[in-house]
Amino acid sequence: MTLVQMQSRSMSATPVRGTAADAMDTGAPQVCDDMTVEVALSLMASARTGHLLVCDNDGLCTQLVTQAQLTAARDNSAYTDRIQLRDILGGQGVDEHGIALGVLALAR
Repeated sequence: MTLVQMQSRSMSATPVRGTAADAMDTGAPQVCDDMTVEVALSLMASARTGHLLVCDNDGLCTQLVTQAQLTAARDNSAYTDRIQLRDILGGQGVDEHGIALGVLALAR
């Protein structure tokens, strides 16, 4: 079974440097990389979000997956309903210090 965690949204400003979870909207669902693309798309739709935080077995955020990435994977001719997030995600989304790479954070 795939783990999904929901966190409440904070109205405080997002730090400029922090962990991947700090740099991203903390209200986004957190999922494990064994979740299928179909389930992830369904979760995004029900949560009304455009991205999911992908966590490792220790609960640490390792990547961010967007709806566009999932849709592109689903539209690929090699797609099957057994494709998991780990199958479509490339390299790590955070550096060795847990800092999100390529994620812009907006202050609220």
